[in-house]
Amino acid sequence: MKQIIRKARFVTGKPKDIVIENGKFMAIVDEYAGEGEEVSFEEDVYMSSGWIDLHTHAFPGFPPYCAEPDEIGYKTGVTTVVDAGTCGSDQIDSFYRLATKNLTRIFAFLNISSVGLSRMDELSDLSFISAPAIEHALESYPSFIVGLKARMSASVVGTNDIQPLLLAKAVQQQKPLMVHIGSAPPNIDSILNELKQGDIITHCYNGKANNLFREDGKPLLSLQEARERGVALDVGHGTESFSFEVAEQALKEHVHFDTISTDIYERNQRHGPVYDMASTLTKCLALGCSLETVIQAVTEAPARLIGRTDIGTIKVGANADLTLFKLEHGRSYSWIDSHGAVRQTTYRIKPLAVYIGGTYIEL
Repeated sequence: MKQIIRKARFVTGKPKDIVIENGKFMAIVDEYAGEGEEVSFEEDVYMSSGWIDLHTHAFPGFPPYCAEPDEIGYKTGVTTVVDAGTCGSDQIDSFYRLATKNLTRIFAFLNISSVGLSRMDELSDLSFISAPAIEHALESYPSFIVGLKARMSASVVGTNDIQPLLLAKAVQQQKPLMVHIGSAPPNIDSILNELKQGDIITHCYNGKANNLFREDGKPLLSLQEARERGVALDVGHGTESFSFEVAEQALKEHVHFDTISTDIYERNQRHGPVYDMASTLTKCLALGCSLETVIQAVTEAPARLIGRTDIGTIKVGANADLTLFKLEHGRSYSWIDSHGAVRQTTYRIKPLAVYIGGTYIEL
C-alpha cells in the first residue's frame, strides 16, 4: 500500500509530501499528485529521519549493561540502536539472532574482547583479544557489525595500558573503531595519537580528570590534531560520562560533538540520569545548540559514521524510517548530568510516533 504523508514538517526547509511504498521512500516532493493512503499530522509535529542512537547496550544478557532493544529503541522514538561493544566474538551469534526478532533496527560495534561485557575488566587479559576471532565475526556479519569497540580506561585494561588499542588497530580493517575514554591509564594523549579518520571518541564531554581538555578548559593539542585527521566526537551520555560544565566549556572552545548518543541501558533508563534519547537531545538544546544541529547529530551524522546510506536520511530509495516529535513549551523542566549538575529549560523534545520500514507505530 502506498502511503502519502501530506505536508511533513522538517526542522529545516518548507513542508514536503513524503510518499512511502514497500518500506522505502518513493518520493519527497512539494505536492504529490498520485493516489494512495493519505495521512497528515498537526502543524506543530516535526518529522525527521528515524533517530539513530550510536552508543547503547542493547544485548540483554550482561547486567548491569543490558537492555531489551525495543525498550530503548522504537518505544523511545529511536528507530535504530547501535550496541557499543556489549558483545565480543563469543556472543555475537546469539546477539545477531536476537536482533532479527525486534522491531527496532539493530547494529553492533564488536567488543575487541571475545568475552564482551560478561566482565567489567574485559581488556585486562590480552588473551581475550583474538585477531582470528574478530576477523571471523566481521566476515560472518558484515552488515550487522558496523565497527569495533575498545573501552580504554584503567578499570577495563588493568596493567595493559595502551596495548589493547594497538591490537584493535591492527585488526580494524576498514570499519570505524569506537573508543571509550575514562580514567587513566592509558593517558588520553596516547589514545588520541592512535586514532585515524572515521574513528570515534565516545564520552567526549565526560567530567573525569583524563578528559579531552586541559585544566584551563582549552582542548588538548592531541585532540586538535585528531580532529584534523577526521576523528569524530560522540556524546555518549551514560551514567558517569556527561558533564554540563565540560560540554559548555567545550562548545565555547568550538569543540563540537558530531553525534549525540545515550549510552543507555536498563538501569540508567529507569533511574537516570539518561532516561531516553529525547532527554539527551533536550540537554544538548540547553547547551545552546539549535534544533537542526541536534537532529542532524542523531540522524545523518551517525549514519555516515557507520557507513549506512539507507538510514538517517529522507531520500528516494532509503528505508522509510521516521521519528515524529514535538518541541513542547510552557513549563519548567529540570535536566541532570552525570555529576548531579542541573540545567533548566522551558521546553523539551517529546517523541510521538515512529515509522520503521514504512510501518507506523504510535508511542
